Amino acid sequence: MTQPDTGGHDDTAEHEEPYRGRWWAFPPLRNALISGLVLATAFVLERIDVIPVGVAIGLYVVAALLGASYWGREAVEAIARPRVNIDVLMAVATVGSAALGLWEEAAFLAFLYGAAEGLEEFTYDRTRGAIRALLDLAPKEATVVRNGVEIIVPVEELAVGDVMLVRPGESLATDGTILSGATSLDESPVTGESVPVEKGPGSDVFAGTLNLTGAVEITVTRTFADNTLSQIIHLVEEAQEEKTRTQRLIDRFDAYYSPAILAGAALLAVVPTLLGGDPSVWVRRAVTLAVAGAPCALVMSTPVAVAAAIGSAGKRGVLIKGGIHLENLGLVHVMAMDKTGTLTRGTPQVTDLIPFATTDPEELLRVAAAVEASSEHPLAQAIVRRAEADGIVVRRADTFEALTGAGARAQLNGKDVYVGSASLFADIGAAIEDKRGIIDGLQEEGKTVVLVGHSDQVIGLIALRDEYRPEAPQAIEGLRHSGIRHIVMLTGDNTRTAAAIAAHLGIDQVRAELKPADKSRAVTELQTTLGPVAMVGDGINDAPALATATVGIAMGTAGTDAAIEAADVALMGDDLRTLPYAVALGRKTRHISRQNIVFSVLILAVLIPSAVTGWLSIAGAVLVHEVSEIIAVLNGLRARNPAPPHQPITSHTYEADL
Repeated sequence: MTQPDTGGHDDTAEHEEPYRGRWWAFPPLRNALISGLVLATAFVLERIDVIPVGVAIGLYVVAALLGASYWGREAVEAIARPRVNIDVLMAVATVGSAALGLWEEAAFLAFLYGAAEGLEEFTYDRTRGAIRALLDLAPKEATVVRNGVEIIVPVEELAVGDVMLVRPGESLATDGTILSGATSLDESPVTGESVPVEKGPGSDVFAGTLNLTGAVEITVTRTFADNTLSQIIHLVEEAQEEKTRTQRLIDRFDAYYSPAILAGAALLAVVPTLLGGDPSVWVRRAVTLAVAGAPCALVMSTPVAVAAAIGSAGKRGVLIKGGIHLENLGLVHVMAMDKTGTLTRGTPQVTDLIPFATTDPEELLRVAAAVEASSEHPLAQAIVRRAEADGIVVRRADTFEALTGAGARAQLNGKDVYVGSASLFADIGAAIEDKRGIIDGLQEEGKTVVLVGHSDQVIGLIALRDEYRPEAPQAIEGLRHSGIRHIVMLTGDNTRTAAAIAAHLGIDQVRAELKPADKSRAVTELQTTLGPVAMVGDGINDAPALATATVGIAMGTAGTDAAIEAADVALMGDDLRTLPYAVALGRKTRHISRQNIVFSVLILAVLIPSAVTGWLSIAGAVLVHEVSEIIAVLNGLRARNPAPPHQPITSHTYEADL
């Protein structure tokens, strides 16, 4: 039995160009079709006495050789290893039928098994190869501006630093950054987001996306071979090769089961004969047992479903990096979620400037921005943006030091300046008790409070608020519908702020004021008390928790190599509603695999006793065996067409704190 994902012979590359998706041109199916025609012709002509028996036998042999031309090579390779697999069982059955003079049965077995294997191989190959169709979304040529002149070059010749000109209606050849112009892009092939995205100078753009409105000049940041679209295809194809735990268990089972069936067939042929039984009867039953006991449907119960699901998800902007992660998605009932950049947009805005003592708002903002100018934290960037918007010249402070999970410290005019949480100032011994009322009041309004000052004095505080994602309530509801029982927020923000957001979104638990290591410990505790956990974060900052979780999910990772590598599942877009889709896909794939396993085991439980007792003929065993295999494959393909991950939502803005 041919399985491209298990190290067997893989004709994918040599077949793809000639047949281009046409099943009748796919060599294994084409040979099986010709075999069937030869078999049918010989059968009819022999029955109406047009050809003698000898000629009919010759045609049956030709039909058998054609039918076995593909899977027969697998049997030969397995015997040479040596190894007993399903192909060896079928080869023994075919040769055994011919040895008994059952030429029609031998040809029928070779044809029907060849047809089933060809259909399975074709289906699997198209399922695995469907993701490659994304490459067709990128043009084969690009317009490049060099020395003020527009020239058209093959996409393979694009180099980092080239300037591409992309007009409305054209697709982007590779990744880049918009140099000039503004437009709307359809990014659904990369991110899965169906709503066009507005882009302007400085915006990152990706290969395969469609330019809808304006002409733009784009500076190339990645070559064609290394762009986001190529990366998606590569990761999905690798993931489709990785086996689930169920697949590995079935493979281990088959390593013992198939030899046992062959040994059982040999004993069934020899022992009764030695005891005086009719050799032709018992050899026939032995051949039937070899066919009936072959676990084709069982072995293919999971791979097709996994490959179909991973390929389908990849085309929707959800990268599942292996069958085991897809399987784990189907197991989780706890979803832990980071807040900043995950439940919120990660773009907070300054709402309040409250100076103390002799400091004024402008001085407070100037000092805070000087410290935060060296930080990439969303809060820090918001403070710097506000200072620049107010016309303040930001001079970067000296000896900057990030205080993980608390704030930052730097030197300004030779004196240490701290910018961070109330707990940070409490730890360094600053007097903040008289500020508690103001801090609590702002936090109850749903704002994040950042204090500014020295170890002996707080000179003021800055309040910020972030918009949480408008699709977040719908995503939380979708997660519950997909079977998630517990949703937990893990955040470094203060408890009051986090609780306000959680209450509005309907999140069960809140664990606030956590450092990255605390998040990892929280995930471990959730796994111990509640079971398998999926952790969702917006990038590398959540890497420890993502690595600890049963399934680590990074979102908004389009174009970000490190974030894609850090997680088990990468959501290329920023839409939280792909989360319920990913979970539901894992559940559906797991359900389909279990259906196929139960079905396959029941078929074997019926066929094997029927073969041993002589109730089932060779032809009947072949027919039931191959039909059951095809049913398992077609059932697995149901994972290829899940419900759409989400519907476009109306524009509605919610505001919440960080």
